[in-house]
Amino acid sequence: MALEGNIVKGRLEAGCDEVGRGCLAGPVVAAAVILPDNVDLPHLNDSKKLNEKRRDELRGLIMDQAIAWAIGSCSHEEIDEMNILKASFEAMHRAIHKLKEAPEFLLIDGNKFTPYGETPHECVIKGDGKFLSIAAASILAKTERDKIMREAHEKWPHYRWDKNVGYPTVEHRAGIAKHGPSPIHRKSFQLLPRQLKLEL
Repeated sequence: MALEGNIVKGRLEAGCDEVGRGCLAGPVVAAAVILPDNVDLPHLNDSKKLNEKRRDELRGLIMDQAIAWAIGSCSHEEIDEMNILKASFEAMHRAIHKLKEAPEFLLIDGNKFTPYGETPHECVIKGDGKFLSIAAASILAKTERDKIMREAHEKWPHYRWDKNVGYPTVEHRAGIAKHGPSPIHRKSFQLLPRQLKLEL
């Protein structure tokens, strides 16, 4: 199924998405992207359905063709302080705020959102598989967060963030069990399930 473009032609519609909500470590990263009506981005889709090479190729194309794009994030400390849902919305707000063009409408991936000022918005469940601008935002957020976590892997290699980028894989949790949490783990998250604590 082909993804849809702007709902209203000529309107500055910003697609917004976040990445990293389910991770045990690192920031939650969001992006906001305003695409022109005539955008040409072959293979653009939900970032989870694309391989790394394709995402990296599309990242550059999106940045070149977008009317405006921006990335925002909330740190692991902020996530612990405000909770992951609020931090996800705040990261989106920060991305929207950084756009060089003020959007007239927001397309939000998901079913909830804290309104951004007076800008009207629509929440779209699985929007990254339905609208080009949300898919583009998902790619910018995903590639940015993966880069952050792979750089963090160089400092804390025990958790294999070069492979899992912070998601709760068996390898990641085994690293926590053996070495304890890193300084960028989210303390408000359950880092180890009870049964894993008993087994190791």
